[in-house]
Amino acid sequence: MRQEIAGWQHLRSGKVRDLYTNAEKQLLIVASDRISAFDYILPTLIPGKGELLTGLSNFWFTKFADVVPNHIITTDVPTEVAGRAVIVKPLEMFPIECVARGYLTGSGWVEYQQSQSVCGIALPAGLQDGSKLPAPIFTPATKAPDGEHDLNISFEQAVEIIGEADATALRDLTLKLYSLAHHYAATRGIILADTKFEFGRDSEGTICLGDEALTPDSSRFWEAATWQPGGVQPSYDKQFVRDWLLHSGWDRNSTPPELPAEVVTKTYERYSTAYRLLTQGE
Repeated sequence: MRQEIAGWQHLRSGKVRDLYTNAEKQLLIVASDRISAFDYILPTLIPGKGELLTGLSNFWFTKFADVVPNHIITTDVPTEVAGRAVIVKPLEMFPIECVARGYLTGSGWVEYQQSQSVCGIALPAGLQDGSKLPAPIFTPATKAPDGEHDLNISFEQAVEIIGEADATALRDLTLKLYSLAHHYAATRGIILADTKFEFGRDSEGTICLGDEALTPDSSRFWEAATWQPGGVQPSYDKQFVRDWLLHSGWDRNSTPPELPAEVVTKTYERYSTAYRLLTQGE
C-alpha cells in the first residue's frame, strides 16, 4: 500500500514503484518491495527489494552520467522512504521500451524458434537458448497498460511510433549503455544477457535516462562461471520467480499464487548478490 508522505501528493502506482509530486512539480519515485512477473503484480512482497533496486539504479545513473543525462535531482528524500526513493525531474517519456539483447533467451528465444529472427532482425541458424549473439541487438517493445503484455516490435515499427530521428537516437544510446554495462559486469563475474531502458525528454528537450537502470527487475544477470548455452542459466534476477511460477501449476489467466517463504528468501539473495558483486569497491 502507498504511504502518506508529508508535502507529497500520490499520483499513481505502477507494478513496483509509487509516484508522488510536490508543489515544485518534482517527482518522488518510491521503489516498493512488490515484484511482478508475466505482467502480473504478485501478492507476495520481497522485503528489502526496493532498497536494492534504488541503490543499484543510482549506482548506474552515476556511472553513466557522462554518457547520458538522467532524471535524478537528489537522493535526499523524506525519512519515511529513505534508501528506497529518489527525487527526479519530470520527463516526457517515450512510449516504447528500449531493450538490448546480447544473448538469446526469453521472448527472443521463443521468437527465434519460430522465425530465426528477433524483432525483425535475422539471426544465424543453430543458436540455442542462452547463446551469445554475434553482436548486441536493439529490440524495442510497446508499453502495455498494467495487466497486459508488452509486445516486441521492429525498429521500423518504433520509427512509426516516435519518428526516425528519435528511434535512431534511442537505439544508439541503448546499445552503447548495454555494451558499457556488459563490459563492466564481466569484470564482476556477471553476464548481462539483456536489459531494458526507458528514456524521456526533459523540459529543455534533452533525452534523459529515467525509471530504473540495470537492475535484476529490468535485466538478466547470469553467473559467468557457469554459463553454458542450451537451457536455463543460473541467474541473479527474477527468473527464479518466473521459473517457480511456471512449475507451480498456476493458470496464467488467473491471479498468481502466494510465493513460498523459501522462494522469497532465495529471490532476495539473488538480488542482493547482484548488488554486492556490481557495486562492491566502487
